[in-house]
Amino acid sequence: MAQVTIYIDDHTEKRLAAAARAKNISKSKWISMLIREKTESDWPDAVVQLAGAWKDFPSLEEIRSGMGEDAPLEAFECCV
Repeated sequence: MAQVTIYIDDHTEKRLAAAARAKNISKSKWISMLIREKTESDWPDAVVQLAGAWKDFPSLEEIRSGMGEDAPLEAFECCV
């Protein structure tokens, strides 16, 4: 198992400690859960099953009809 060191201010640490205490887990476990939650790339099964559930939902073409044309993109130069 990997280890990661993070630096946070006192206020954030107090909030972290309170959140972990509320779940009755360690701060490390709470941070791990948050990372997994924020980096999850799949939709939950309940959400996937909703795909196509609304038979009368308008198509993309119907939604976009009457919206007009997009403005052309402007050139952008970055000063890196």
